Amino acid sequence: MATAKPKSRAKKKPVKKATVKVVRSPAITSAKSALSALEKTLSAAKRELAAARRKVLAASKAAAKARTPASRKATVASKNASKRASAKVVATNARIRAAKARIRVVTLAAQAQAKKAAEAKKAAADMDKAVKAFIAKYKAEVAKSDAKKAAKQAKKDAAKERLAAKRAAARERVAARKAAAKARKAPAKKKVAKKKVAKKKVVKKKTVRRAAAKKAAPKKVVARKKAPAKKKAVAKKKAPAKKKR
Repeated sequence: MATAKPKSRAKKKPVKKATVKVVRSPAITSAKSALSALEKTLSAAKRELAAARRKVLAASKAAAKARTPASRKATVASKNASKRASAKVVATNARIRAAKARIRVVTLAAQAQAKKAAEAKKAAADMDKAVKAFIAKYKAEVAKSDAKKAAKQAKKDAAKERLAAKRAAARERVAARKAAAKARKAPAKKKVAKKKVAKKKVVKKKTVRRAAAKKAAPKKVVARKKAPAKKKAVAKKKAPAKKKR
Protein backbone atom coordinates (compact mmCIF):
# COMPACT_ATOMS: atom_id res chain seq x y z
CA MET A 1 0.00 0.00 0.00
CA ALA A 2 1.13 3.49 -0.83
CA THR A 3 2.09 5.49 2.21
CA ALA A 4 0.45 8.90 2.56
CA LYS A 5 2.86 11.78 2.20
CA PRO A 6 3.12 13.97 5.28
CA LYS A 7 1.52 17.35 4.78
CA SER A 8 4.03 20.13 4.56
CA ARG A 9 3.43 22.71 7.22
CA ALA A 10 3.00 26.21 5.92
CA LYS A 11 5.89 28.32 7.05
CA LYS A 12 4.82 31.36 8.97
CA LYS A 13 6.16 34.59 7.70
CA PRO A 14 8.39 36.32 10.21
CA VAL A 15 6.71 39.30 11.81
CA LYS A 16 8.59 42.46 11.11
CA LYS A 17 9.50 44.31 14.26
CA ALA A 18 8.72 47.96 14.37
CA THR A 19 11.97 49.79 13.91
CA VAL A 20 12.46 52.66 16.32
CA LYS A 21 14.38 55.53 14.87
CA VAL A 22 17.23 56.71 17.06
CA VAL A 23 16.70 60.33 17.96
CA ARG A 24 19.71 62.45 18.79
CA SER A 25 19.70 65.85 20.43
CA PRO A 26 21.96 67.88 22.74
CA ALA A 27 19.44 67.63 25.62
CA ILE A 28 19.41 63.81 25.41
CA THR A 29 23.22 63.74 25.28
CA SER A 30 23.58 65.94 28.39
CA ALA A 31 20.91 63.95 30.28
CA LYS A 32 22.68 60.67 29.47
CA SER A 33 26.05 62.06 30.57
CA ALA A 34 24.48 63.20 33.88
CA LEU A 35 22.99 59.71 34.33
CA SER A 36 26.35 58.04 33.72
CA ALA A 37 27.96 60.34 36.34
CA LEU A 38 25.22 59.48 38.85
CA GLU A 39 25.71 55.78 38.17
CA LYS A 40 29.43 56.15 38.94
CA THR A 41 28.55 58.01 42.16
CA LEU A 42 26.12 55.22 43.08
CA SER A 43 28.73 52.52 42.55
CA ALA A 44 31.17 54.46 44.80
CA ALA A 45 28.45 54.96 47.44
CA LYS A 46 27.67 51.25 47.40
CA ARG A 47 31.35 50.44 47.95
CA GLU A 48 31.42 52.91 50.85
CA LEU A 49 28.28 51.34 52.32
CA ALA A 50 29.75 47.84 52.08
CA ALA A 51 32.95 49.03 53.81
CA ALA A 52 30.92 50.80 56.51
CA ARG A 53 28.92 47.67 57.18
CA ARG A 54 32.08 45.61 57.48
CA LYS A 55 33.39 48.16 59.99
CA VAL A 56 30.12 47.98 61.93
CA LEU A 57 30.48 44.18 62.21
CA ALA A 58 34.09 44.41 63.27
CA ALA A 59 33.35 47.13 65.84
CA SER A 60 30.39 45.25 67.26
CA LYS A 61 32.50 42.10 67.64
CA ALA A 62 35.27 44.06 69.32
CA ALA A 63 32.82 45.81 71.64
CA ALA A 64 31.24 42.48 72.56
CA LYS A 65 34.67 41.16 73.57
CA ALA A 66 36.09 44.26 75.25
CA ARG A 67 32.96 45.90 76.57
CA THR A 68 34.67 49.26 76.96
CA PRO A 69 33.38 52.77 76.30
CA ALA A 70 35.86 53.22 73.48
CA SER A 71 34.66 50.07 71.74
CA ARG A 72 31.11 51.22 72.17
CA LYS A 73 31.95 54.64 70.68
CA ALA A 74 33.64 52.94 67.75
CA THR A 75 30.59 50.78 67.20
CA VAL A 76 28.28 53.82 67.25
CA ALA A 77 30.56 55.75 64.88
CA SER A 78 30.70 52.83 62.45
CA LYS A 79 26.93 52.50 62.56
CA ASN A 80 26.51 56.23 61.87
CA ALA A 81 28.94 55.99 58.93
CA SER A 82 26.98 53.03 57.60
CA LYS A 83 23.75 55.01 57.89
CA ARG A 84 25.28 57.94 56.01
CA ALA A 85 26.54 55.64 53.28
CA SER A 86 23.12 54.00 53.05
CA ALA A 87 21.42 57.41 52.83
CA LYS A 88 23.88 58.43 50.13
CA VAL A 89 23.05 55.29 48.15
CA VAL A 90 19.31 55.97 48.50
CA ALA A 91 19.72 59.60 47.44
CA THR A 92 21.87 58.59 44.49
CA ASN A 93 19.25 56.02 43.42
CA ALA A 94 16.58 58.72 43.60
CA ARG A 95 18.71 61.07 41.51
CA ILE A 96 19.29 58.27 38.99
CA ARG A 97 15.56 57.64 38.74
CA ALA A 98 14.99 61.36 38.19
CA ALA A 99 17.74 61.43 35.53
CA LYS A 100 16.18 58.43 33.76
CA ALA A 101 12.78 60.11 33.87
CA ARG A 102 14.35 63.27 32.48
CA ILE A 103 15.96 61.24 29.68
CA ARG A 104 12.58 59.70 28.83
CA VAL A 105 10.92 63.11 28.77
CA VAL A 106 13.67 64.62 26.65
CA THR A 107 13.63 61.61 24.32
CA LEU A 108 9.85 61.78 23.94
CA ALA A 109 10.07 65.52 23.24
CA ALA A 110 12.81 64.95 20.70
CA GLN A 111 10.83 62.12 19.11
CA ALA A 112 7.73 64.30 18.97
CA GLN A 113 9.77 67.10 17.41
CA ALA A 114 11.33 64.67 14.92
CA LYS A 115 7.88 63.25 14.17
CA LYS A 116 6.54 66.74 13.56
CA ALA A 117 9.49 67.50 11.33
CA ALA A 118 8.97 64.22 9.45
CA GLU A 119 5.24 64.93 9.14
CA ALA A 120 5.98 68.45 7.92
CA LYS A 121 8.49 67.05 5.44
CA LYS A 122 5.99 64.41 4.30
CA ALA A 123 3.25 67.05 4.04
CA ALA A 124 5.57 69.23 1.95
CA ALA A 125 6.44 66.23 -0.23
CA ASP A 126 2.75 65.33 -0.57
CA MET A 127 1.94 68.94 -1.41
CA ASP A 128 4.72 69.03 -3.98
CA LYS A 129 3.49 65.72 -5.41
CA ALA A 130 -0.11 67.00 -5.48
CA VAL A 131 0.98 70.24 -7.16
CA LYS A 132 2.97 68.29 -9.76
CA ALA A 133 0.01 65.96 -10.33
CA PHE A 134 -2.33 68.96 -10.68
CA ILE A 135 0.04 70.66 -13.10
CA ALA A 136 0.38 67.45 -15.12
CA LYS A 137 -3.41 67.01 -15.14
CA TYR A 138 -3.92 70.65 -16.14
CA LYS A 139 -1.35 70.33 -18.92
CA ALA A 140 -3.03 67.11 -20.09
CA GLU A 141 -6.43 68.85 -20.11
CA VAL A 142 -4.98 71.83 -21.96
CA ALA A 143 -3.32 69.51 -24.48
CA LYS A 144 -6.60 67.61 -24.85
CA SER A 145 -8.56 70.81 -25.43
CA ASP A 146 -5.91 72.03 -27.87
CA ALA A 147 -6.11 68.71 -29.68
CA LYS A 148 -9.90 69.02 -29.84
CA LYS A 149 -9.61 72.58 -31.16
CA ALA A 150 -7.03 71.45 -33.71
CA ALA A 151 -9.29 68.57 -34.76
CA LYS A 152 -12.27 70.92 -35.14
CA GLN A 153 -10.15 73.37 -37.12
CA ALA A 154 -8.86 70.51 -39.28
CA LYS A 155 -12.45 69.40 -39.90
CA LYS A 156 -13.44 72.95 -40.83
CA ASP A 157 -10.44 73.27 -43.15
CA ALA A 158 -11.23 69.88 -44.71
CA ALA A 159 -14.87 70.93 -45.20
CA LYS A 160 -13.73 74.20 -46.78
CA GLU A 161 -11.32 72.31 -49.04
CA ARG A 162 -14.05 69.86 -50.03
CA LEU A 163 -16.44 72.74 -50.78
CA ALA A 164 -13.76 74.52 -52.78
CA ALA A 165 -13.00 71.30 -54.66
CA LYS A 166 -16.72 70.81 -55.39
CA ARG A 167 -17.01 74.39 -56.62
CA ALA A 168 -13.89 74.01 -58.75
CA ALA A 169 -15.24 70.73 -60.16
CA ALA A 170 -18.58 72.43 -60.87
CA ARG A 171 -16.78 75.30 -62.63
CA GLU A 172 -14.73 72.81 -64.61
CA ARG A 173 -17.89 70.94 -65.60
CA VAL A 174 -19.58 74.18 -66.66
CA ALA A 175 -16.47 75.18 -68.62
CA ALA A 176 -16.35 71.73 -70.22
CA ARG A 177 -20.03 72.01 -71.16
CA LYS A 178 -19.46 75.46 -72.65
CA ALA A 179 -16.41 74.19 -74.54
CA ALA A 180 -18.42 71.20 -75.82
CA ALA A 181 -21.27 73.51 -76.86
CA LYS A 182 -18.80 75.79 -78.66
CA ALA A 183 -17.22 72.77 -80.28
CA ARG A 184 -20.64 71.62 -81.49
CA LYS A 185 -21.51 75.12 -82.80
CA ALA A 186 -18.18 75.54 -84.62
CA PRO A 187 -18.90 73.04 -87.48
CA ALA A 188 -22.35 74.62 -88.09
CA LYS A 189 -20.74 78.09 -88.33
CA LYS A 190 -18.14 76.72 -90.71
CA LYS A 191 -20.91 75.20 -92.87
CA VAL A 192 -22.79 78.56 -92.87
CA ALA A 193 -19.59 80.38 -93.76
CA LYS A 194 -18.93 77.92 -96.59
CA LYS A 195 -22.48 78.38 -97.87
CA LYS A 196 -22.03 82.17 -97.79
CA VAL A 197 -18.75 81.86 -99.65
CA ALA A 198 -20.41 79.58 -102.25
CA LYS A 199 -23.30 82.05 -102.66
CA LYS A 200 -20.85 84.91 -103.11
CA LYS A 201 -19.02 82.93 -105.75
CA VAL A 202 -22.31 82.15 -107.58
CA VAL A 203 -23.35 85.81 -107.42
CA LYS A 204 -19.95 86.87 -108.77
CA LYS A 205 -20.24 84.39 -111.62
CA LYS A 206 -23.74 85.71 -112.47
CA THR A 207 -22.54 89.30 -112.41
CA VAL A 208 -19.62 88.38 -114.62
CA ARG A 209 -21.98 86.65 -117.09
CA ARG A 210 -24.40 89.65 -117.07
CA ALA A 211 -21.53 92.03 -117.65
CA ALA A 212 -20.36 89.91 -120.55
CA ALA A 213 -23.89 89.83 -122.01
CA LYS A 214 -24.22 93.61 -121.71
CA LYS A 215 -20.96 94.09 -123.52
CA ALA A 216 -22.11 91.73 -126.29
CA ALA A 217 -25.55 93.51 -126.84
CA PRO A 218 -25.83 96.48 -129.34
CA LYS A 219 -25.82 100.07 -128.09
CA LYS A 220 -29.21 101.08 -129.52
CA VAL A 221 -32.02 99.55 -127.55
CA VAL A 222 -35.67 100.06 -128.45
CA ALA A 223 -37.55 101.60 -125.57
CA ARG A 224 -40.41 99.58 -124.31
CA LYS A 225 -43.84 101.08 -124.33
CA LYS A 226 -44.77 99.75 -120.95
CA ALA A 227 -42.24 101.93 -119.05
CA PRO A 228 -44.68 104.93 -118.59
CA ALA A 229 -47.22 102.60 -116.99
CA LYS A 230 -44.65 101.62 -114.33
CA LYS A 231 -43.97 105.30 -113.63
CA LYS A 232 -47.66 105.94 -113.14
CA ALA A 233 -47.94 103.03 -110.77
CA VAL A 234 -45.02 104.40 -108.76
CA ALA A 235 -46.67 107.85 -108.69
CA LYS A 236 -49.91 106.32 -107.39
CA LYS A 237 -48.03 104.53 -104.62
CA LYS A 238 -46.28 107.75 -103.56
CA ALA A 239 -49.54 109.78 -103.41
CA PRO A 240 -50.68 110.43 -99.81
CA ALA A 241 -53.73 108.50 -98.59
CA LYS A 242 -56.89 110.47 -97.89
CA LYS A 243 -57.98 110.82 -94.28
CA LYS A 244 -61.15 109.06 -93.35
CA ARG A 245 -63.79 111.27 -91.73
